[in-house]
Amino acid sequence: MVQHFIDRERELSFLERKYRESGAQLIIVYGRRRVGKTELVKKFLSGKRGVYMLCTRDSVGENIKELRRKLYELTGKRYFLMVEASLYELLKLLAEEVREKRVVVALDEFPYLLELDSGLTSVLQKAWDEALSKTGIYLILCGSSIGMMETEVLGYKSPLYGRRTGSWKLTPLEFKHIRHFLPEYSTEELVKAWCILGGVPYYLKQFTSSKSIEENIREKILTKGEVLYSEPQILLREEFREPRVYTLVLKYISLGYTTLGALSSATGINRANLSKYLSTLEETEIIEHILPLGRRKRGQYIIKDPFFNFWFKFVYPNQSDLELGLVDEVYQRISQQLDSYYGAMFERLVSQLVKTRELKLPHPPATVAKWWHKDTEVDVVAVDPQTAQMTLIEVKWSKLTRRQAQRIILGLKEKAGSIPWRREERREHYGVIAREVEGKESLRAQGYIAYDLGDVLHKDNR
Repeated sequence: MVQHFIDRERELSFLERKYRESGAQLIIVYGRRRVGKTELVKKFLSGKRGVYMLCTRDSVGENIKELRRKLYELTGKRYFLMVEASLYELLKLLAEEVREKRVVVALDEFPYLLELDSGLTSVLQKAWDEALSKTGIYLILCGSSIGMMETEVLGYKSPLYGRRTGSWKLTPLEFKHIRHFLPEYSTEELVKAWCILGGVPYYLKQFTSSKSIEENIREKILTKGEVLYSEPQILLREEFREPRVYTLVLKYISLGYTTLGALSSATGINRANLSKYLSTLEETEIIEHILPLGRRKRGQYIIKDPFFNFWFKFVYPNQSDLELGLVDEVYQRISQQLDSYYGAMFERLVSQLVKTRELKLPHPPATVAKWWHKDTEVDVVAVDPQTAQMTLIEVKWSKLTRRQAQRIILGLKEKAGSIPWRREERREHYGVIAREVEGKESLRAQGYIAYDLGDVLHKDNR
């Protein structure tokens, strides 16, 4: 299992830049659970004068008691242990001690404190305005509850609104960094790992590249007692007050009920209430509502997080057998569906690589989306409004002969007619991306885009 800190250069650079700036800093770091916020903050703290504290749900008093102990360790001043102070008084004492010195105080899982007492943001605001803002303090508020961080801390109705000096929403790692976790894997195996785990460091650390994808699925996901076996259930219980309802919604999205109407009929939840549940799942980035290029209606809900998607498709429906230890029987059933699953997820990965420009197009993509209308579907459509250029890409999780690739490109030319985006003036490009493309150099010479797995981790895509 890989343990060392990987990537996050941009995030660390941001934190370091703010550290070098003069004056007090109030930095907000947030993002979904397991994405690596704690590791980032601890890495930043390394070699600096400061304290890290993980807030708990015990009580406000217990959290203040722990903060007092941490401040004693930082300063060596015993009065932090002796004084029975409120959070406001404790922060004022800290301000008197810090003065102009640069000192980092990181409060991780800050939303836990707000669950205990929502008024603590007002307390912190008062302490900041009256004392902390006049010191060299570098205060980091870190949290996994995206909704709470965006409303109670960053929102314009929050007492802390306007006080932050910087914020960063941490997202999963990009595909190119996965190889650091699984160094022995081929590109194809890395793609499969992404399709299963996404770019969440905590999940990637559970796999080992000395074992095959099949072995990792069996041993790390399908085996009762392993971390990944019940991870989505645990996170839903931690994040939501009604985990059963959210589980039900995710179950039916996984089964193909992807519109509001279809989900309402399947779950028995009326549309108004269902919209609230879906909105919350979107906020936590577990699901996503996607629309055809240029359309505002007739969208579909998908499970955005790759591991949640894998788990609800293959683990949740088979839990009864997995509880009995029937791993081999379950794997034999799901193995017949894995190729189809990798194909659907590879399409998402390609879309992501186009957005981040890891896969180069003839024009910079301002918007990357799908297109579907009646029986016509295009996997990836990228457009550049400034130059009126549009690229259509078909994605295949298979090995294509040159003739098959040319046939696909011909089909894209026909499908392009169904897309209304700037039809009269646009310039069109076509391409195919597959597991393997025979004669891709020849296709490129003809002006088409042709990539396969050999190009996915290369910077020199043409």
